[in-house]
Amino acid sequence: MDFLGLVMLQNKLKAETVPVLEELRRACIRPVMVTGDNLLTAVSVGRECGIIPAKGKVILTEALPPRDGQPATIHWQSADELPAAEVLEKASKEEIKLLLEEAEPPPLPRPKTAETSYHFAIGGKSFAVILDHFPDLLSKLLLCGTVYARMAPDQKTQLIEALQRMDYYVGMCGDGANDCGALKRAHAGISLSELEASVASPFTSKIPNISCVPDLIREGRAALVTSFCVFKFMALYSIIQYLSVLLLYSILSNLGDVQYLFIDVAIILSLAFTMSLNRAWPKLVPQQPPTSLVSPQLLLSVFTQILLSLGFQVGSFLLAQGQPWYHPKEEGHCGPRANLTLDSNSTAPANVTAGLGPEEEEAHDTSSVRSLENTTLFYVSSFQYVAVALAFAKGRPFRQPTHTNGFFLASLVTISGFLLLLLLWPIPALEEFLELDCIPYEWRLILLVLTLSNVVLSLSLENFVCDRDVLWQRVCYTQWKYEYPNQATYPQLELDEMSPGYSCRWHASPRAKYKRLAQELLFDPGWPPQPKTSTKAQLPPAESTA
Repeated sequence: MDFLGLVMLQNKLKAETVPVLEELRRACIRPVMVTGDNLLTAVSVGRECGIIPAKGKVILTEALPPRDGQPATIHWQSADELPAAEVLEKASKEEIKLLLEEAEPPPLPRPKTAETSYHFAIGGKSFAVILDHFPDLLSKLLLCGTVYARMAPDQKTQLIEALQRMDYYVGMCGDGANDCGALKRAHAGISLSELEASVASPFTSKIPNISCVPDLIREGRAALVTSFCVFKFMALYSIIQYLSVLLLYSILSNLGDVQYLFIDVAIILSLAFTMSLNRAWPKLVPQQPPTSLVSPQLLLSVFTQILLSLGFQVGSFLLAQGQPWYHPKEEGHCGPRANLTLDSNSTAPANVTAGLGPEEEEAHDTSSVRSLENTTLFYVSSFQYVAVALAFAKGRPFRQPTHTNGFFLASLVTISGFLLLLLLWPIPALEEFLELDCIPYEWRLILLVLTLSNVVLSLSLENFVCDRDVLWQRVCYTQWKYEYPNQATYPQLELDEMSPGYSCRWHASPRAKYKRLAQELLFDPGWPPQPKTSTKAQLPPAESTA
């Protein structure tokens, strides 16, 4: 046999891998590698792609099952892959020149992290032993576990489930049949191929790299924020209309059928549909959107808008009745009526409609709707729908700004323009069709000032009081301050230092289990374990006494 040569193969990282991982890290999303390759190969790739920082210390975890009466044991060993300085000093000039010519371009600037962090690298066999014999150490290892190598398909699923029990939101990327279980079990599974994995995965990428991960996160956050915006708008729509009807019931009046139809179709339907068309913000930010309908930000936003709408409607209602030229009218005209009883199935007085024909009843219903109070509340409430829609249609940091949504802007301009035209340049035919009363022009100007003030206050309250980007983080929330007793830091705490972590409870511990565990480990002098040491599992009481 003649030796002809030596073939060397190199599987380089894809060009999109490092920038995507950097973007996820800037967004405070912790990446973890789960692979079937050799453990040291996985550690090397983790350093190359930036999952393990340049100054991060890797602790190899080797767990052995019980044998010959000895309990299960974990051996801790440090993996130092940085080249020694003596190697470069002894290298020849040709070798150094070759290294410089083949050097990769400088990496992208990375977020500032702690000087030293600890990362565990665990193999598949060791992971199985830890699951069976070290349940108390499992959560600690998962907290700092960055590389998982030689993992079987069922072990990948077990890893996903264990991370979820620690209150992590887990996403999974895979391209093979052995990833199907983990892709199905994760909160968001992304298949990078259109073969077997795409059947079990909720999402399938047509691009065979991880560049789709930031896109999915951005679109998901934008969809969540949009759902909350539409929910708040529909809630305020119901309450604003309820307040208008309640005030009109106090004078035995109501909104007309055409007014209901105009509000529901022309205003609410168009605004609710178009306000959800904002695209996702192109950058992935560390800030997270609210995940609950009863979150403090959402409740404060809704309640402040309710109180503002109530104040302007009641104020305009009482102000209209307090005008010197206002006087209540008798039957067939607007204004309150005395000594009249209502029929159980009608809002019109029973002693007025009794004995009237169909045409006369219709004329009486129209006259009972048309009043100064009805017209005033119709204008005020109509502008309030526009105000809350504009206030709730938020843009950055999860959606693009409102001015990029052309359909929503067209709806706002059309509705506002029509209302202003109807208010300042009254058209008798339109007022007759909408069952509006003829009011003095001075009162129209007063309504214009009231509605504009309502819009300004609605936007100010939402953007400068309820919006967590402006004042909420400074006044209503306190940032978590960690008191580090030692220099040991962990991957998730590095991300917490970069992200705005806020708690609505003063000096309260985090709700997530992994964050509480991270704080506890900071005060544990025996963690992380020292290299070249071992940890033995505790024997059951029956075995220990035998």
